Amino acid sequence: MVPVGLRLSAAFAWRLLIVAAAIGVVIWLIGELALVTTTLAVALLLAALMAPVVDLLIRKARLPRGLAVAATIVSGLALLTGLVTFVVVQFTDGLPALREQLNRSFDQVARWLSEGPLDLGTADINNLIGQVVSYVQQNQGTITTSALTTAGAVGEFLTGFLLTLFILIFFLLHGHDIWSFLVKAVPGEARRQADVAGRRGFASLVSYVRATAIVAVVDAVGIGIGLWILGVPLVVPLATLVFLGAFIPIIGAVLTGAIAVLVALVTVGWVKALIALAVVIAVMQLESHVLQPLLLGRAVKIHPLAVILAITAGLVIAGITGALVSVPLVAVINAGAKSLIADDEAQTGADVPVLARGGSAPDVVDEPSEDGHDAARDAD
Repeated sequence: MVPVGLRLSAAFAWRLLIVAAAIGVVIWLIGELALVTTTLAVALLLAALMAPVVDLLIRKARLPRGLAVAATIVSGLALLTGLVTFVVVQFTDGLPALREQLNRSFDQVARWLSEGPLDLGTADINNLIGQVVSYVQQNQGTITTSALTTAGAVGEFLTGFLLTLFILIFFLLHGHDIWSFLVKAVPGEARRQADVAGRRGFASLVSYVRATAIVAVVDAVGIGIGLWILGVPLVVPLATLVFLGAFIPIIGAVLTGAIAVLVALVTVGWVKALIALAVVIAVMQLESHVLQPLLLGRAVKIHPLAVILAITAGLVIAGITGALVSVPLVAVINAGAKSLIADDEAQTGADVPVLARGGSAPDVVDEPSEDGHDAARDAD
């Protein structure tokens, strides 16, 4: 007596509820184990960036894998330490000049408030400043608590950094064995397809991280040169911020570019701030229309709507870290799903490397295009 449409709807509904419950449990576990999942994700991204360097050292320099991994990680840490030291020194050297420019800007704002359209008197301005000082004094306990929380966050960051470094070493040393062990959990009849899909996903991740790093360097250099020509202080710290923000697609570039324009506005005036805004927009257009399509290519091409939704979901679930790993995760899933639904012919040939053992890094097998299938049918 139950209509067919209702039976089908109910069948779909309870299956969707089970899938939603499973996804909810996974998200809950990720939140509960935030430190572990975050370090795993960051270590995997770093492994995707460093694995080609390790394989290059093994093939070209004939180094053992352990020595190649050590050389790559030590070089990366030295580069990171040098960059952080340089940024801190530049920020410290430029802070006095920035303070003087900010004082001049505040004086100009105070003069505009008193002599401009608002026609505020000196007493009103002093009263406003007094209210700000009073607010800070009244919330001194909250500020102190925030400082203590920040100190705790620094300790957690150091713990996460050491754990990430530990995981990264084992990913680069035994990544092939780890992946082989994970594939054994897949049923035998689907194991080969899952293996190839995972390898294609990791190859997509390598391409994504490499292209994003190049785009980030171009963004930082382009915006940094523009700010330097305009005479904006703290060019190196701002360029470094742009470089880091570029790893979060769309949103990161917008936020860091807005910070650079705001610093230009309060230090060198609104005319040069408009020019800085034009520079930021020009660099973003170069990134969107030239660099991203050219470097990422068809292998990791993702629709902008999927990027925005992935970043939003990542922000809601895990904050900045979620926004950082959401798009690479979508790229990996996209490549793996395409491999799983491909024809059997697309699964033949050399395997895609997953942190290849012994330095062997065969090329990615290109999936046959529709034109290729049509040509084959015509030949038959």
